[in-house]
Amino acid sequence: MRINLKVLKTSTFRLAAIYLTVFAISIGAVLSYVYWNTVVLLQDQTNDTIGAEVQGLAEQYRQRGLSGLLEVIKERSKENTGSVYLFTNFVGRRMAGNLDSLPVGAVGNEGWFEFPYSARTQTGREKHIARAYHLELAGGFTLVVGRDVEERRKFAGLIRTALFWALGLAAVFGVSGSLLMSRNFLARIDSISATSRTIMAGDLTGRMPVTGTGDELDRLSLSLNDMLDQIERLMSGMKEISSNVAHDLRTPLTRMRSRVEAALRSNVPGEQRAALETTLVETDQLLVTFNALLSIAKAESGQARAGFTDVDIGELIEEMADLYEPLIEDQEGSLNVHVEPGTKMKADRQLLAQMLTNLIDNVMKYGLDPKTGQPHVELFAGHSAGQVTIYVADKGVGIDEKDHQRVTERFVRLEKSRSAPGNGLGLSLVKGVIELHNGTLNLQDNNPGLKVVMRFNK
Repeated sequence: MRINLKVLKTSTFRLAAIYLTVFAISIGAVLSYVYWNTVVLLQDQTNDTIGAEVQGLAEQYRQRGLSGLLEVIKERSKENTGSVYLFTNFVGRRMAGNLDSLPVGAVGNEGWFEFPYSARTQTGREKHIARAYHLELAGGFTLVVGRDVEERRKFAGLIRTALFWALGLAAVFGVSGSLLMSRNFLARIDSISATSRTIMAGDLTGRMPVTGTGDELDRLSLSLNDMLDQIERLMSGMKEISSNVAHDLRTPLTRMRSRVEAALRSNVPGEQRAALETTLVETDQLLVTFNALLSIAKAESGQARAGFTDVDIGELIEEMADLYEPLIEDQEGSLNVHVEPGTKMKADRQLLAQMLTNLIDNVMKYGLDPKTGQPHVELFAGHSAGQVTIYVADKGVGIDEKDHQRVTERFVRLEKSRSAPGNGLGLSLVKGVIELHNGTLNLQDNNPGLKVVMRFNK
């Protein structure tokens, strides 16, 4: 299998390699501990068995003398129990036992030793390893008592082999698994990178791949896709804004240019002054449009959050009522205000005031009673369960439910002729201010009229 070098550089491979190393060390430590304790346990059991047998033979020697000891050794040597015996005289001549001669390891040494010997089995003679104890007796006699430990050595070798195989298999499967995981991870990252390059090349319709597993890469892709959806909406909004700005500004600028040209050709001072005054009024309208756009941009960018202070909403509502009450009375309309005491929140007071001003202006322009032509405005501010609720309602013709979402977009005006004063930015600014304050905007039917409900967290 051809290995992509990029796979070896991935964080997944590095983490898997670290985990594999720790895992291999753990396996090695556990199996080494098992191996060591097993070998020690088997050796201790063998030593205890041989030691007990040596003590028994010594007891036979004390009770029955040399002849009794020889008789016991001869009897036990006939049994194929895995025990080995050798009893020699002072010149090294074998007197009893199933060993032919003194093992090399016992010459000149007294105590424990291991040695190879030829053991009788069902298939004949085989080379085995025995562990024995060498004891020098009085009179120059020598006693060797031992046990066949070939099975013990095979068992220890089996554990040792299992240890090596376990480490080897862990390394093979671990490396293979690391390469597989890293390759899959790298493939997904490459897919995300390829999509990113497509988007950077100008295709905003591209989206990060989602496998549906719900892992961290899927969550990252979903977050990036949400961000790309927002960017695409903003870009579409920018295109629409550019188109609407061009449409809304072209006509007044054309009129202003024609009026200025006519004033320049005219030698009548009164006509020139009237042209300048009309041009000044239209210039103010253009400035209002651009100021509204700047306010929306400021609200949407979040810059105004730095100026948040504790704002008494009731006091702000009362100020708005004082400002508009004379205008509404001039049109023989009505203004009803209801404010719950203690309605306060962290906010930008100036933006909230501009938001309320836009809503009341909309009522004065579009929310008039269709029967009487009079404005009927209702202002409310209250709080409950950690929320502040503000609404502005009228008794006009209202807005169709299908247009509730669209009417908050920039330069959208439901009046198709676009002859009434306004630039279609009022509710867009309201929406921007509400989003800045992490609130929600809800347009409702006031039966009749429109109720604009705004809810904010304190």
